[in-house]
Amino acid sequence: MKNQRIIIALFLIYFVFAILLNSVGTVILQVIGNYNVSKSSASVLEGFKDLPIAIVSFLVASFLPRIGYKNAMLVALAIVGGASVAMPLLPSFLTTKLLFMCVGIAFALVKVSVYSTLGLIATDRRHHAGIMNSLEGFFMLGVLSAYWVFGHFIDSAHPASQSWLQVYWLLAGLCALTFVLLLSTPFDERAAQLPAGRSRWDDFLAMLRLFFKPLVCVFVITAFLYVLIEQSVGTWLPTFNNEILKLPAAMSVEVTSIFAGCLALGRLSAGVLLRRLNWFPVMLACVIGMGATVLLALPLTRDVVADPHIGWSTAPLATFLFPLIGLFMAPIYPAINSVMLSSLPQNQHSSMTGLLVIFSALGGTTGSLITGYVFGNFNGHFAFYLTLVPITLLLAMLVFFKRQVERAAAPCHTAAPC
Repeated sequence: MKNQRIIIALFLIYFVFAILLNSVGTVILQVIGNYNVSKSSASVLEGFKDLPIAIVSFLVASFLPRIGYKNAMLVALAIVGGASVAMPLLPSFLTTKLLFMCVGIAFALVKVSVYSTLGLIATDRRHHAGIMNSLEGFFMLGVLSAYWVFGHFIDSAHPASQSWLQVYWLLAGLCALTFVLLLSTPFDERAAQLPAGRSRWDDFLAMLRLFFKPLVCVFVITAFLYVLIEQSVGTWLPTFNNEILKLPAAMSVEVTSIFAGCLALGRLSAGVLLRRLNWFPVMLACVIGMGATVLLALPLTRDVVADPHIGWSTAPLATFLFPLIGLFMAPIYPAINSVMLSSLPQNQHSSMTGLLVIFSALGGTTGSLITGYVFGNFNGHFAFYLTLVPITLLLAMLVFFKRQVERAAAPCHTAAPC
């Protein structure tokens, strides 16, 4: 029962941050109209979110067990709650940048803490994989709800309207509610304590040494490529729907919920699937499915004519076909994370998650900036076709990752810990 309450608290924290983190694409669409900024300028919002995630993870992940995972999560919720209140009170592009910077700082604390806490409460590798997939699936449910929540506040008839900013009062309330729940949820963090007598500098060096293990190095590159692809699609899909498929602004955001829904469905079902099948062939099939979806859907987006009376029943087929890439994309991230973390002792989970968060953040920023640049200077079709390059690289890196996992596990057949 105690662990169930912890899990509920972790899931709600992830739900709140899912809405805030993955509102970037929606906010980009709105600030372009509200604050008269270019696509290239608006794309920096991804950087304001992801670079603080990378920097804070790099600086604090190694000694976060000393601070306490619960304390770190409480601080994170307080930060984003305050930033959310500032959005409707001080509306500007600068405030929007500061919001995502605060979200990035807070999520660095949250992700390292949540992933490390999973290692404390999981009973074995299969249990860990199941909770990880369920957590990431619940995260995508937050993303899915975000599109509809933001879409409800967007006034499509008046692109310059700032009514969408009222959504941040709701988000601030969610932060406050989650803060109270977490504060009243006790859990034991003693198993994550670092060796006595070791300094924070020693903790930091231990994290850096961890990176130079071949398995870890291949893993973080694989995670980097995955997040690059996911953020390229997720961040720019609302703008793609609006400008290429000629959908109204609110509908462009709401339709993107199909992508989030596919990610949620894929991750929630992957926990069941991966208990029965080996993770590697499933991952290969997923990456091949991603590439096939791009090649099938994008030709259908050519020469779409604007229709002032367009609706869900009359939208182009590509509106519903391309977001299905999320079904194939979904299982990859939690699966490789679980394989990696399950191979390490609990007191290394914080450092490993720190490295994961750093490279995930860098991948998200890189993907968004590249796609934004190509979208603005060439066209949306070419920008999304360009995802085939990292998809191909991801396929190759999964092969290397499997080899390193097998090589690292080989000596374990005679030893108790793996």
